[in-house]
Amino acid sequence: MSKSQPAGSMEKELERVGIEEEYKPTTPFPSKDEKALVRKLDRRILPLACLLYLFAYLDRSNLGNARLQGLPEDVLAGDPTGILFDWVNSAFFFSYILFQVPATITSKLFRPRFWMAGAAIGWGLSSTLMATGFNIGGLVTARLFLGIFEACFGPAIPLYFSLFYTKTEMGTRMAYWFGFAAVAGAFGGLLAFGIQHAHAAIANWRLLFLVEGIPAMLLGLFTLFLLPDRPESTHFFDERERQIALERMNRAASGDTGAVVNKAHIAAAFRDWRIYVAGVIYFGLNCALASISAFLPTIIQTFGNTPAASQLLTVPPYAVAAVVLVCFAIASDRMQSRGVFMCIASCIGGIGYLLLLTVPSNQRVRYFASFCITSGTYATIGIIIAWFAHNLGSETKKAAGIPMFMAIGQCGSILGSHVFPKREGPRYIKGFAISCALEFLAAFCAIVLSVSFSPHGH
Repeated sequence: MSKSQPAGSMEKELERVGIEEEYKPTTPFPSKDEKALVRKLDRRILPLACLLYLFAYLDRSNLGNARLQGLPEDVLAGDPTGILFDWVNSAFFFSYILFQVPATITSKLFRPRFWMAGAAIGWGLSSTLMATGFNIGGLVTARLFLGIFEACFGPAIPLYFSLFYTKTEMGTRMAYWFGFAAVAGAFGGLLAFGIQHAHAAIANWRLLFLVEGIPAMLLGLFTLFLLPDRPESTHFFDERERQIALERMNRAASGDTGAVVNKAHIAAAFRDWRIYVAGVIYFGLNCALASISAFLPTIIQTFGNTPAASQLLTVPPYAVAAVVLVCFAIASDRMQSRGVFMCIASCIGGIGYLLLLTVPSNQRVRYFASFCITSGTYATIGIIIAWFAHNLGSETKKAAGIPMFMAIGQCGSILGSHVFPKREGPRYIKGFAISCALEFLAAFCAIVLSVSFSPHGH
């Protein structure tokens, strides 16, 4: 196979900015062969990636469940203001933000299965060690390392998926993957409910960290042997499949590939204004997401429920969010329109926060609002990750641009960790108002990006 190359200055310009050059295979492949390859990829890649994210998100968000199981009373001297818990929660996001860009760029230099396996073992160990924390310093240290290892995984997955899936397939696959964050919320609630009734020799919250941390390390070992490497180097393909996979990989982008990093393409990512607008969207969504993860059990408890019932009642909103995310992603794939669906989903989340602000006494309406905020937030995040996985050009530009907007967005997670202080319950007016405004801002920015991309068919 050969690649058509522009000559002279055009070639230099493509090299400078990392823009896609159309790849033209010498041999057209029958659609049935390509479909068979996609099914094979789905069977091997999706289960592993989704399970990895399930345990990554469990280990990230279990702090909210541990709060209702006595963690503040045991380790934080009761934490009457809730400030210490907020800092333990937000410690994760500081290291996660700082390491996303360098970790994702560096991931290009390693085999994906080694990189992903190391990240999973690292965050699983960090989560497990949360069970050994006896003061705020121990908890913060474990959360910082949890953020480092998850930063090696989260932004690298869209880049990894883009090596195997085309733009028309990406939205649905990213929805399945990110949907497991919602599944983790539902499963975490069920697990916390069960552990709440355990009679163990250690505190229930310590048992929670052990039960949710150890499986991640075991899954990391499976990843080491089962996850396919890059299309050109994996033993997962026969020669015919490899030929088709390489054509698919280069169909939309023909920039730098393999274990190389192009500095000019990194600079191009930093100059692309769309990445910063995506960062604004992601900021608002992650403010909501972080507060949902850490405080949803607490918020539901303000409806008049017991701690155990509150854990259980977090399950339905997350389950519905997973279904809504997949439905929105499939529709956006078929219509190849991301921005409109993101706008609708963000507005759903904003309406949920409006209901929490304006209906203080009707608990059924407030519980319905929790469905809105989870469904709207998760659906928007799943779509924007898919949107930018195939709209940045070369691999290096994607390796820099994807974690860039994610890192900007995770600053919203720090905000979300601090807008629900314990002293402002049960109304939490400030937290709901900030999250509401950011959801509607995300909806507006989604339309701006949609208009910007539309002349190019994105």
